[in-house]
Amino acid sequence: MNSTTDSEAILRGVLDQWKAAVDGHDPQRVASHFTEDAIFQGLRPYSVGRQGVADYYDTQPLGMTATYRILETRQPADGLVHGYLSVDFSFTDRPTVSVHLGVLVKRVEDRWYISHYQVSRLD
Repeated sequence: MNSTTDSEAILRGVLDQWKAAVDGHDPQRVASHFTEDAIFQGLRPYSVGRQGVADYYDTQPLGMTATYRILETRQPADGLVHGYLSVDFSFTDRPTVSVHLGVLVKRVEDRWYISHYQVSRLD
């Protein structure tokens, strides 16, 4: 893998599944797309591991959805893809929250997982 197109395809493969789980308010399914030792930084204190990811998304309101756009990709090493994204989290009862998101996805055997997730709020 050596092209931006390949990197974007890998990111989309993981992030489309993440988005579907977020949109479906399925915290355990969201967490299943992270490595077991993932570092996760949403808009609250960070956590490590899938349970922290599930706990975070379990507190999010029903009807929250995510729309993302990949801004940049890099391949720092074989089996790793870094992505920098713009994400809009939309709600049924309050304004959309726009963030930048940095993710590092890692190949484990034949699947790709999010191993680092860090949000920066844009306001």
